[in-house]
Amino acid sequence: MVSQIQPPTQPEVIYPDSDGQPVANNTIQFGWIVEIKQNIEWLFADDPNVFVAGDLFWYPVEGRNKIVNAPDVMVVLGRQKGVGVARRRHRLCYQQWKEEGIAPQVVFEILSPSNTQTEMDKKLLFYDRYGVEEYYIYDPDRNNLRGWLRSEDGLDVIPQMEDWVSPRLKVRFALSTEGLQLYRPDGERFLSYTDISRNAEQERQRAEQAKQARRDAIPRLLQMNLSIEQIAQALGLSVEEVRTLAQE
Repeated sequence: MVSQIQPPTQPEVIYPDSDGQPVANNTIQFGWIVEIKQNIEWLFADDPNVFVAGDLFWYPVEGRNKIVNAPDVMVVLGRQKGVGVARRRHRLCYQQWKEEGIAPQVVFEILSPSNTQTEMDKKLLFYDRYGVEEYYIYDPDRNNLRGWLRSEDGLDVIPQMEDWVSPRLKVRFALSTEGLQLYRPDGERFLSYTDISRNAEQERQRAEQAKQARRDAIPRLLQMNLSIEQIAQALGLSVEEVRTLAQE
């Protein structure tokens, strides 16, 4: 009896989702990463097929777990925000062969003092080799912005970044003495966490002031012999709301 020799099984390739290093080396770098990521997510909030990630491992080649990079921010148009039922399961890393072969089209890197020129040269080579269409580097310490755009020959330097508009994102870049400013297609500036908190507090105060104004108006309208129903219609409230406010 001749026994057949089974081919050796291939060991499973592990794709780590962390290298044990921090997302950012300082608060300035972290602040910029968060601001850019969140604002781009808000920009495409209504589009389920735009995936935005920060410091996520990207593996472009199946079976080659040494070929990896983790952009500070990457944008993938054409891929779902989440995976799995109702997006309850999130990506631990971006394995391109499982994403219909779609590479991140737009990548941002925020420099910190620890970044070396050799490191950044390697990143540029990686993004050029594996299909990034737009690559932006911002150095907050020097307030310096650089960009590359893909042509037939690969990533080419964008000669003038002032008022540059991203072909993919439609976001405008502007530099001032205060630093980099990014603008949405509708002309609104990207907001920091502080801006968002301040705006939310102002909106809360406006809502409270409007509620107080309606509360103050109800006794005067009642003195004018208006009915609860008429007051509700005049103030844009329900009858129940008017009754409640009148009793406060």
